Amino acid sequence: MKMSAYKVLVGLLLLGAVLAAPPWNEKRTKWKQIQLLPGDYSDLDFMNQEADILYDHEEEVFSGILEPYENSVLDTYDSDLEEESLDPDAPSVPGLFGPEAKEGLPTCLLCTCLSGSVYCDDTDIKSIPPLPKDTTHFYARFNKLTSLKNGDFAGLNHLKRIDVTGNRITSIDENALRQLPELVDLMIASNELVQLPELPKSIVNIDASYNKLHSNGIKKEAFKDMSNLAFLYLAGNALNYVPVPLPESLRSINLQNNNVQQIDDDTFCNSKDIHYVRKALELIRLDGNPINLSKTPSAYICLPHVPYGKY
Repeated sequence: MKMSAYKVLVGLLLLGAVLAAPPWNEKRTKWKQIQLLPGDYSDLDFMNQEADILYDHEEEVFSGILEPYENSVLDTYDSDLEEESLDPDAPSVPGLFGPEAKEGLPTCLLCTCLSGSVYCDDTDIKSIPPLPKDTTHFYARFNKLTSLKNGDFAGLNHLKRIDVTGNRITSIDENALRQLPELVDLMIASNELVQLPELPKSIVNIDASYNKLHSNGIKKEAFKDMSNLAFLYLAGNALNYVPVPLPESLRSINLQNNNVQQIDDDTFCNSKDIHYVRKALELIRLDGNPINLSKTPSAYICLPHVPYGKY
């Protein structure tokens, strides 16, 4: 009897506790007001049990940590970029892809521009496109160029290399190249040139191999004052003689497969000075010419190496 009375008393106490608890909606509202602070994990286990409450309205539960996404810095940054990119009145950047070429495209879209170098190889261009003023190296190999004109390289004061190998160039205007103060390399091999224009004295390397050059297509003493010229490639033309005088700076001259028929004592040396030595000129190619080099042995006494050719 006493035990039954005890159980009834406990039941009444539990019922009173349940009735005294706040309703579910009030409890739900209370948990929504929790502020999660960095490093505060004291109630982590309990909150995991109530995850359905905490994550029901993300922007309310985490109001102490994150603002709603639509007000975040990232969203604002993306919106600014989108507004800029879609603004129809935004000014364009002039010259971004270089000057416009005759083909209707800016040069740096028609070709490839990279750190002062412009690559127009194998693009079927028929004329030199307008080049950026800071161009230092220009490549237009294997195209359909037929000439180099006076204005093609105007104002390019830093241009060091021109390579138009493998085109159909028949002529170069007289003033097309000589006004380039820093031109070092001129590569015009495998074209149809019959005459060389006047060239700047800064040139170190000339490759005009495999053209249609005759000796009268190279001006008298054309290379005399080129004090920097080191490499002269004229193979595969129709030259009748070596284009003398050659500068002291010359290290290599390639004249194979021409029509050179005679070498004189003064072609490479100085017949009036028996002590003269031409130290720089290390390579002379005369093979493939109708000349017997053994007939003029005194023509090579100043050279460190005898020329290549028929003896």
